Amino acid sequence: MSPLTYTDAVGGALERLRGVGFEHGPRFVNHAPMAAEALAYMGYADDVPRWVDRNLRTHTYHEVPDARWAIDPADPDDWRSALGDFSRVADWTALFERELAQAPWPEVLARWWPRLLPGMSGVLTHGVIRTAHAVRAISRAGEENLAYRWELAQGLGYWAARYASHTHGIRPGDEYPGTGEGDEYPRTGDGGGDTRTGSGEQGPRTGGGGDPRAGDGEQDPRTADADSAAAALDGLVAEYAGIYASAPQRHPVPLIHSITGPAAVRLVVEHLPAAQRRPSYLVARDVSASMLDWFSTTPVTTLPVGLSGVPDLGEVFATAVAIGDEHAIKLAEVAVRHQALAPDPRLAAAAHAANQGLARFRR
Repeated sequence: MSPLTYTDAVGGALERLRGVGFEHGPRFVNHAPMAAEALAYMGYADDVPRWVDRNLRTHTYHEVPDARWAIDPADPDDWRSALGDFSRVADWTALFERELAQAPWPEVLARWWPRLLPGMSGVLTHGVIRTAHAVRAISRAGEENLAYRWELAQGLGYWAARYASHTHGIRPGDEYPGTGEGDEYPRTGDGGGDTRTGSGEQGPRTGGGGDPRAGDGEQDPRTADADSAAAALDGLVAEYAGIYASAPQRHPVPLIHSITGPAAVRLVVEHLPAAQRRPSYLVARDVSASMLDWFSTTPVTTLPVGLSGVPDLGEVFATAVAIGDEHAIKLAEVAVRHQALAPDPRLAAAAHAANQGLARFRR
């Protein structure tokens, strides 16, 4: 039998998972589409069918609530009233299926991203994470593939149905304003300080083609903003990887999302209009800081990451696959991906720490 391709593995998994519920147990999230995509992306396409088999054997997913009535995307009062209402999840996914059938996926994403962004923290960012894996899949396979288009509708629909905002002064569905003190990208060379202010993150990247309207040596501001948002998100992911590897925790899973949440935004940010990139970084930064408040047992003031004994990232990912836990797989994939984007030893340290903690829970 020929090895499976990325498209075959992900498409096959999505077809098998079509109709499977969004959650199991006491509101635990269905990670199967996300983990299957991460495995295939990492070159483990042949492992995807077996992983999906095991996932479906060991989890009993809840039935999706029946559709109630169509949500009108042209009526803000109508769709705002349905945000955060999980009983409307079938209505939300149906809305996005209609929207994606009528317009290219980047256009649909650009229209709804700023509306959903303030609710990123719902169910520990799993709405935006599922959306991001679907964006990567559809950008690689093409929107003519119905399974990929359907999965993007599922991700956006779940995000909308579990929308929950921790940001004060914003009505559901309002765009994040992104104004005020401390809302700029982190400066190159910043170090130490409060994790909430983005300190210790990398500064904006430079380079790229020039705009003919710009002066000699100046960068097109649209390109510069894309690079700045990406670099800021890279720094945020590395920062919280260091925190995860250092901070005492009651359970190894919850704080993982302070890393995988902004990493999901990083996957999507290059596909967004320029005006949406900076607010995306700001919301991701705020959500990760909130998670640190929620799940770290003690405040983190310094980040002494023990790097001795951390395997190379190839081995870290292979260990995550052997453990089989979806959180270990997704975090290790983030570590490998971000190591290629902006190398940092904290990435491997976080994924290795998660493997160790999750292996103990799965014995």
